[in-house]
Amino acid sequence: MGWEEEASSTVCPVAKSLAAVGDRWTLLIMRELSMGVRRFDDIQAQLGASSYLLSTRLKRLEQDGIIERRLYREKPERYEYYATPKGRALDPILLMLRAWGMQYCTHTPDEEPAVHLTHRPTGEVVDEHWRIPENEWPFSLDSLDARISDRFEAEREAKRRNFRKGGR
Repeated sequence: MGWEEEASSTVCPVAKSLAAVGDRWTLLIMRELSMGVRRFDDIQAQLGASSYLLSTRLKRLEQDGIIERRLYREKPERYEYYATPKGRALDPILLMLRAWGMQYCTHTPDEEPAVHLTHRPTGEVVDEHWRIPENEWPFSLDSLDARISDRFEAEREAKRRNFRKGGR
């Protein structure tokens, strides 16, 4: 029995959730969508995934109702991708993964975060210790202001340039 078959036959919600979104590519796709990246080539440039892998993941996310695609050009057909309400329900998970990574995976405590987040309603800085206010469930990343650090923007720009040159 394969992983997905096993997950579909269990009553465990953690196993079922991991079957739907538990691979690294899916959560990175959702990160890109949350950052406003919408087009296939732009997502691919940031992730370095093959066209086949990214296409497969996007189709599966669409079939699962986590994202939707919207036509932005008819000839040739080109789509933009958006998180659905089901996909946006992953926002707190992305935020907590960010907090975990900031706390346990950064090189030094002084390292600047890749993205500076501020909670718009309160003005609080969203760091690894910040918690979602109880009155804000369901939570959405839309309640945060984001500013990409210079270092992360340089990394993302290098990926875009490399992708345009034919790299992954």
